Amino acid sequence: MKRESGTASAPPQLFATVAVARLVGIAPARVRALARSGFCHPSRRGRLYQFTFQDVVLLRAALGLLKGRVPTRRVRTALRQLARQLPQGRPLTAVRISAIDGAVVVHDGGTAWRPESGQVLFSFLTTGLAKRAKVLTATKRRKQLERKRPQDSSDDWFERGLILEQEGNLDQAREAYERAVEIDPEHGDAFVNLGRLFHQRGDAERAGELYHRAIDCQPDDPVAHYNLALALEDQKDLTAAVSHYRKAVEISPDFADAHFNLGRLLDRLGRHTEAVRHLLVYKRLMRES
Repeated sequence: MKRESGTASAPPQLFATVAVARLVGIAPARVRALARSGFCHPSRRGRLYQFTFQDVVLLRAALGLLKGRVPTRRVRTALRQLARQLPQGRPLTAVRISAIDGAVVVHDGGTAWRPESGQVLFSFLTTGLAKRAKVLTATKRRKQLERKRPQDSSDDWFERGLILEQEGNLDQAREAYERAVEIDPEHGDAFVNLGRLFHQRGDAERAGELYHRAIDCQPDDPVAHYNLALALEDQKDLTAAVSHYRKAVEISPDFADAHFNLGRLLDRLGRHTEAVRHLLVYKRLMRES
């Protein structure tokens, strides 16, 4: 396991309100309003706010939650509680925050919890996926596939796995993907999806092994590199995670989330100038999308 060397090697870069507004894509007045409302806690220099990269990441998370229709009061409460729940010295940028079914959910490695209550969640992605799936159509297609013989192709098993995922039958989906790679050990997409299922269950180590297999099959698959970087983050191997985020954006320069996560990790490692550069690319891509 690599150490997070260099984390405190340079003072954090500070951003004025106007710069933050450009980075996250909102008006300066709203940045100030969010800060006053407690969504982040920038330092002050006279009447002027000074935001860290962590503040920028936090504002981006807050805006994503608000866009996900989480009530303002709930977002503010959740972020405040989260700051108290994290161990001392562990920054908010070290976790991922998302809106699931109208609630704030924090992801840290294989653990997920609601910061408002501290409740640990299990199979939280399964629940959300099942609710969003087009179950009737998927079930019909699955039954058609099940009429096929067991010796069907790896692509047949892969498609069956996709449909089972849509239905929320993740254990059966995993078995279908395993069957696909058993038939075709070069089926990179099946390795990616199989790795993702293990990752959702909290087994980042096994997920990483499967993502590596996917990359062996498809070295230029940006999603495989991105997913591997996420798994490496959860294993606290930040240097390796940076490497695979870099590979993802090298292969796919318009991979916005990879740019953002790369910037987030570079900031944690004290490489603030590089971090800002990727955040600016993320901002441009989001503006163009």
